[in-house]
Order: sequence, then C-alpha cells, then structure tokens
Amino acid sequence: MKIPAHAPLNLLHRVALGTLATHSRQPQGFPYPTILPFALDARHRPTILVSRLAEHTRNLEGDARAGFLVADAPDGNVLDAQRVTLLGTFEPIDASPLFVRRYLRFQPDAERYLALGDFAFWAMSIERLRYIGGFGMMGWLDGSELDPLEPLALDEEAALLERFDAHPRHTSDVALLGVDRYGADFRINGVRTRHTFESPATEFATLDAAFMTCTAAILGG
Repeated sequence: MKIPAHAPLNLLHRVALGTLATHSRQPQGFPYPTILPFALDARHRPTILVSRLAEHTRNLEGDARAGFLVADAPDGNVLDAQRVTLLGTFEPIDASPLFVRRYLRFQPDAERYLALGDFAFWAMSIERLRYIGGFGMMGWLDGSELDPLEPLALDEEAALLERFDAHPRHTSDVALLGVDRYGADFRINGVRTRHTFESPATEFATLDAAFMTCTAAILGG
C-alpha cells in the first residue's frame, strides 16, 4: 500500500536509538548489527557519532552500504510498533558548529565522546525505506520521497530556538531540541516528544506561525 512519507519521517524524529547493520570485514560478508544513538540533520538523514576504531566504522570504510532500523516500542511490543528500515550509504561529514549543537541537544551524552577527539559524524544517504505502521499498513518508499522540501537552514532553526528560550513562560523542564518544516522536537520533564504541524511549512513565515502556535500549546499563553 502507499505509505504517507510523513509517517516514517515523524517516527525517525521520535526515537533516539537505531540499529546499524554494516557489512562485516571479518568474518567477511556477514551482516554486523549494532545499536547506536543518532540524530537527524536538516534533511532528516540519520547521523551517527562513531569512533574511528569501532568495528562498524571500519566496516563502513570498507563498504559504505548499510541498513538502519528504527522502532518505537516503549512497551517492548516490537511486532505492534511502528518501525522503519532504511537502506543506503553512510559517509563522514564535516559537521558545522550549528549542527554539532543540534546533535548535542538530541544526544547530550555525546559531548564526552567529542572531547576524546577520535570520534566523527557520519550521515546516511537514504536510497530506499520500508515502513511498518501496524497491521496492514506497510510499504516501500524511495529515499527521495521522505522529504522533497528544501531543508530548514540551521541558522533559521537557531533563531527559533533563541526565541523559544526567551519566552516568558519557558522553564527548565521544557527544552526545544529542533525545528523542521514538519514539526518540532521537545524534551519535557526528561521525556522526548514530537509536535507535528498541521501541514508542512514550505515558507519561513508559515513555519514561524506554526511554531508560535506550537510554542503556545507547549508553554501556554
């Protein structure tokens, strides 16, 4: 069946961990799965922070093709959970300071790994994905279908973050993690949550209005 692209996109924003499957170097050819924290970049690509000495990093250096599985199963019932398997290639990226700050908002524990110096960011270019949203709701999408819109610039996201932090009703219990054209991600009382907009915001003015409505709903007033 035809899967709406916003379903796997919003799923990727709700989850903090994914299973990376690389091609093993030794023993050669076997799938090598490992679980990793990740965050999405402005184009909704899963981005991981990995050590140059890690087995999965060495596998990617030998063969960039990989699978990445993300599931939202807080009660452990994986078979009834939403899940998506991404197929594509990983490549190291030159992360800008704005992106590093974005990643650390989603994965604050990663700051200690960055301090070690041998960790680097790798981003996944998605070629195909299979989404399962429940019984009878499953199908394949081309990677280009996940998000056909122009990504929100990181400096525009930073301006919205600054405005949110300056809101008179803002408290330390609520943290804004990121904003994109489809919604906003928060951590409220330590719990990560996704607030989706009524429709994708193709223009910044539309996005700004949707974000202000979202802010009022989260903070009140």
